[in-house]
Amino acid sequence: MTTPMNPQMYRFAFFGTAPLAQEVLDALEAKGLVPSLIVAGKDRLARDKSIVFPVEKAWATARGIPVVQPEAITPEFIDELKTQEWDAFVVASYGKILPKALLEIPKRGTINMHPSLLPKLRGPSPIRSAILNDERETGVSVMLLDEKMDHGPLIGQRKVDVADWPPHGATLDALLAREGGELLAEVLPQWLAGEIAVVEQDHSQATYCKIFLKEEGELDLNADAYQNLLKIRAFEGWPGTFALFERGDQRLRVVILDAHIEGKKLVIDTVKPEGKGAMPYADFLRSGPTPMRA
Repeated sequence: MTTPMNPQMYRFAFFGTAPLAQEVLDALEAKGLVPSLIVAGKDRLARDKSIVFPVEKAWATARGIPVVQPEAITPEFIDELKTQEWDAFVVASYGKILPKALLEIPKRGTINMHPSLLPKLRGPSPIRSAILNDERETGVSVMLLDEKMDHGPLIGQRKVDVADWPPHGATLDALLAREGGELLAEVLPQWLAGEIAVVEQDHSQATYCKIFLKEEGELDLNADAYQNLLKIRAFEGWPGTFALFERGDQRLRVVILDAHIEGKKLVIDTVKPEGKGAMPYADFLRSGPTPMRA
């Protein structure tokens, strides 16, 4: 039975960035769980020189919640956090290593929402790696953070059904962020009330994922169609996928935006040739290019 929680009973800080932050914050807010502080990513400069706020900063500002955007987790930043009383820190895709001195500040420690069924897919790219590896059984975990990467004991876990496989990367981002936020909102009150016991992960079953590099997005359009589709879906947004074409003595680098499978054939739907906007692949082919082998 979930303990009724007065939103004013506990103070927690939220550490998070896109693509998970807003969905998780929305799910917490829906249960009356509003952080007292948000630790956000940095602002960025758009091409038109305007300042673009990260989504978690915009979310906090709209609600009058204090925001800090540290360049790094320094001893000075940790000391500043220590000047206040905290019941917990909550983390979702923050992207910086949190040292032990920070993790241990709150009374109930630091908990993290990780979008995989831990101990599977520990590391920085669990959602997109699940697609790339064709791992159809996926889900979300909430754990107590320790000093090792995604190693801490589990507080809660939930399997998530994905209707259409392979999904687009952004679609699975949003689904697991929402499901993870709902799980976090369910277990956080119980955890803060001391009603949940942690369960150690089975470390012998651990698998790992990595940061993707831009050059990994190159496709050989003569290779296995399904593996190419997995890469297109997994690398949507970043690092993106591309194929090389030739037209006469020209070499063309073309971003592959979307595709599907018909029978055993990869059918490309939308592309973006270098220096041009997105267009149907059929329109691109009318200019006479042919694929090169990667």
